[in-house]
Order: sequence, then C-alpha cells, then structure tokens
Amino acid sequence: MATLTRWGPYTNMKELSAKGPRIIARAEGVYVYDNQGRQYIDGHGGLWLANVGYGRREIIDAIAQQAEALAWFPSFGGFANEPSLALADRLVDLLRPDGMAHVMFSNDGSEAVETALKIARQYWKVKGQASKYKYITRRLAYHGVTMGALSVQGVTENRREFEPLLPGVIHVPAPYVHHCSMHPDSRTCTYACARAVEDAIVTQGPDTVAAFIAEPVQAAGGVIFPPTDYLAEVREICRRYDVLFIADEVVTGFGRLGSWFGSRHYHIQPDIMTMAKGITSGYIPLGATAVSDAVFQAFWDMPAVGPEFRHGNTYSGHPIAAAAAMANLDILEREQLVEHARRMGLVLHQALTEVQARHADWVIDARAEGLLGRLELKDPRGRLNPGELGQKMAEYMYNLGVIVRPLGDVVTFSPPLVITEAQVMQMVAASEEALVRVQGESV
Repeated sequence: MATLTRWGPYTNMKELSAKGPRIIARAEGVYVYDNQGRQYIDGHGGLWLANVGYGRREIIDAIAQQAEALAWFPSFGGFANEPSLALADRLVDLLRPDGMAHVMFSNDGSEAVETALKIARQYWKVKGQASKYKYITRRLAYHGVTMGALSVQGVTENRREFEPLLPGVIHVPAPYVHHCSMHPDSRTCTYACARAVEDAIVTQGPDTVAAFIAEPVQAAGGVIFPPTDYLAEVREICRRYDVLFIADEVVTGFGRLGSWFGSRHYHIQPDIMTMAKGITSGYIPLGATAVSDAVFQAFWDMPAVGPEFRHGNTYSGHPIAAAAAMANLDILEREQLVEHARRMGLVLHQALTEVQARHADWVIDARAEGLLGRLELKDPRGRLNPGELGQKMAEYMYNLGVIVRPLGDVVTFSPPLVITEAQVMQMVAASEEALVRVQGESV
C-alpha cells in the first residue's frame, strides 16, 4: 500500500516509500541543507542549473517586487508585460554572436524544445516544402518529456512506456568517443558519427528532413563531450542539404561550459536555440526558444488571418519569471561567472584526471569543460552490475557531504558557477574517497 501522496518525478515510488525522501530544507551559495541541518555541496547544481548559486537576494527581491506590481497577465493576442519585453531584447543582444534574432518564451526546457520542433515543421510548410517534416536526433540525447521532445529523445528507457511516439524521427549514433559504435576499435576519431547524420539525410531524402537537433554536450546521456569539430561538421552538412539545425542549450546555456552558450563554445551558429534552467538559475521556471532572422522572416512574410504561429503556453512571458531572469543575468555579468566557470573548469578537469591517473584500473574517462564534468567508472573485477558502481559512488559521496548524479556508471558534476577552487577540490576528494570505499567492498 502506497504511503506517499506525492508522486515523484523519475522516482521509484516503492523504494521511496520504504526509505522516505531526503528532504532539502534550505540552501546558500553552493550548499544545500537537509531538514536535520546537515550541509552538502550541491555538485549537481540541482539539475544542471543553479548557476548563480542559492539564496541570491537580488533575484528574490526582483521576484517579490514584480509580484507586487504585476504577478501575471497573459501575453496572448497582442498583450505583453515590460519584464518579458526587456528580457527578449536582452537575450537577443546576448545571442547576437550566435545568430539569434527573436525569442518566444515558455515554461521549461521540454516546452522550449516542443516549440522548436513545431517552428521547424511549420517553417518548411511556409516555404512551400511541406514534405520536410522529419527530425534527425541522436542516441542518448535528452530533449525533454513532452511527446514531441520525448520523440527526439534518445534514451531508450525513457521512451518505451510511451510509444508509439511522433513519426518521422531518425536516431543516429552519438559522438561518444569512448563508446564509439562506428569504429569501436579505433583510437583515432574518424568523425563517422558526423557522416552518419549526412547518411541519414540522404537515405531519408533531403526533401523530407526538417531539422537536426542536438545538445552541444549530451548531459543526461552521460555528459558526452563531442569531438572538437563534430558540431561544426554537422552544421555544415545541415546547410548543404537545407536542414534546420536546432541547438538544445537547456543545460549548456548561460555559462555552464565556460562560454555563454554551447553553440558559441563549439563555434557554430544554429538556426534555432532552446534555453531554460540557467536562464533563471532555477529560482522560477522559464523556457525560451530563439530563432534566426531568416527563420522568423518566413513566418513574417506569410499571409495570415490571425496568428502566423498558432502556438503558446498560458504562462509564456510570465512577468515574475522574466524579472527573475533579468536579475540572474545581472549577476552572471557583474560577477563574471562565465569566465569564473572557465577557470574553475580547468581546476575540475585537472583534479578529475589526477583521480583517473591514481585509479586507472577503475576510471575509464575523467574530463570537464567549464563546470560540466564526468568520471566514468568500471569494476575491473566484474563483480558489480552496470549502473551499480555509479549508484554506490553517489551514495558514498552523499554520506561524505557531496550530492552528485550518477548516470549509469558515470558520476556527473555540474556545481553552481560560484563554486570556489577549495570547494571543487573538496567535491573531487569526496569522489576519490567514495571510489576507495567501493574498491574496498570489492576485495
């Protein structure tokens, strides 16, 4: 018999009912505190997103002040509010190097992706090429949980129970250097995964493919960093065959990689970008979908009675969320947290690689770009089932005062961008201590 009334997201409810939830009561900076007062470094940034850290008075005050002035009013049919207009202008200015010119707001990353998929389909209809409706995506991709976003997701376990999903979605190999499905025995990257995108477009017929969608780094797939020129090569393939490129920046946006956006980090300009998470650092939900001028112009030029794009969410452009985002951007810029993330990322990378050097039999890969990192583990004795090692690591680290998220046997790191060098070293030291304890179990 169930004993909990709250149905938790991505949660085994029978286990939760037996053990009880871990209740986080408050937070400050990079630390969270449970209801017993115990302190933890939040090595996962909530869910990849507490970029400016917890307890930022500027954001809290902005939320309160906006709630007093205008808590909410819809943006449908020509209405607007000043915070959302100001945020759109600011984002477009910030995104200018990435080629973006217009922004539509939503509530979260799933909705931002859903918006992008719908824009891509209608774009080709407006252009007189209605047969271009298919999407190319990648294995191990995570793009959200709404039916469209789930359809272009590549994490099989997340998809199965909801099938059949959206038709016309083609999955190609992920650019997973340490688990290459194209040339598993090669030590040199051949970029076969990039050519797989081209093969899929050609096989399906370029006249049927609307868009390719990719996270610059596949976060929930295991923090999969692409080969250096992979995204640039795929971007050129999309241009060659007239396929829109959607960059899902929900995790990689707003400084996570030590660059403002993952697209900029890897030197590409997409046609469409999706954002959420770090846009408010989690203080309140907000998503955004940005498009290039060329994409927006196609909608602008179409003859229409009523909305050109019949899409929107009840809370699109929510004034409180927009006010929180503006305060969040102020902090990111004033404290130069993007640059700080780049510097701390070098510290994190070095510390992780030193753990790998000391435990080479147990660590397959250790790497960080900005404050997004991974420690991929294996049991050389073969006594642990897949995923069990990662789960044990996370449990030991929790007991050592550090919260991380295991994805299979990959321990992932995405702490708040305000983290100090000493805190980075403490976080990595906890991971090594956890690994030593696991090793001791396995003797």
